[in-house]
Amino acid sequence: MEKKFEQQVQDGEKFEFGKNWQAFISTLNDEKIEIACETLRKNLDCNNANERTFIDVGSGSGLFSLAARKLGFKVFSFDFDQQSIECTKKLKQLYFNNDPAWEITEGSALDKNFVDSLGTYDIVYSWGVLHHTGNMWLALEHVIHLVKPNGQLFVAIYNDEGWQSDFWLAVKKRYNKNIVGKLFILMIFIPFFSITYFLMDILRLKNPYTRYQIYKKNRGMAMYYDWIDWIGGFPFEVATTAELFNFYLSKGFTLTHLHTTNRLGCNELVFKRGH
Repeated sequence: MEKKFEQQVQDGEKFEFGKNWQAFISTLNDEKIEIACETLRKNLDCNNANERTFIDVGSGSGLFSLAARKLGFKVFSFDFDQQSIECTKKLKQLYFNNDPAWEITEGSALDKNFVDSLGTYDIVYSWGVLHHTGNMWLALEHVIHLVKPNGQLFVAIYNDEGWQSDFWLAVKKRYNKNIVGKLFILMIFIPFFSITYFLMDILRLKNPYTRYQIYKKNRGMAMYYDWIDWIGGFPFEVATTAELFNFYLSKGFTLTHLHTTNRLGCNELVFKRGH
C-alpha cells in the first residue's frame, strides 16, 4: 500500500511540492493567469470548452486548473499532496467560489482504483508530475484510462540527460534527506543558478532581467520557485521523447504536438487518443 504523503516526506522519500506552491500562489496575478490560459490555448484544442471536460493530474499550485476553468472547461483536479490540494482550493475560492463545475480532491495517479473511478475526459493534463510519483511508467499507464476516445493527453516529463540526470538524482536525494542536506544544497545551487545566468547574459550583451520576463511568459510560472522544485523535486525519473512516443503509440495514441528541451528540464508531448 502506498504510504501517506506526509510519511514519505518524513522518510526523505518525497519533496514538499505543496509547500513550495503555497509560496508561489502568493505571487500570482492576472498576468500570470492569462499566460497560463494562453499556454493551454496554444497546445490544446480549447474550442467549445464550455461543453468539454478537463482533468488536472497533479494540480500542484492549481494555476492550470484555474486557467482551464477560465477557458470554460468543466474541471476536475487532484493531487497526492494535501498542501497542493489546499493551494488549488484557495484559487477556486478566490476565482470560482462554490462553482460546481470545478471539483477538487486528494488522490494518487498510482492508485488504479482511484483513477479508474474518475471516468474519462476530453483533456487530460499532467505537466511535470508523473516523474515525481516514484513509479513513472505505471502512472503514465494509469492516465490512459482517463482519456476519452478522440481526447487529448498533455504530459511533460523530465528529459533523460544520462550522467547529468544521475547527478541531479543524487542532489535531490541529499536535499530531501534532512534539514542539513536541504540548507547545504540551497546554499550551493541558488547562488550558482543566479550568478551563472547573470554572467551568461552579461557576456552575451543581454539584459539579465529579460531572462526572467521571458521565463514568466512561458507558462506563467516563477523562476525562483521552479528552481526550488527542480533542486528538491523527488522522486525523480526521466525519459527520452522516443520512449514516451513509442509507449503511447503502442496504446493507440498519435502525437499532435512536441516541444523538446534538448537539455535538463521537461519535454512536452500532446497525444490524441484514437476512436
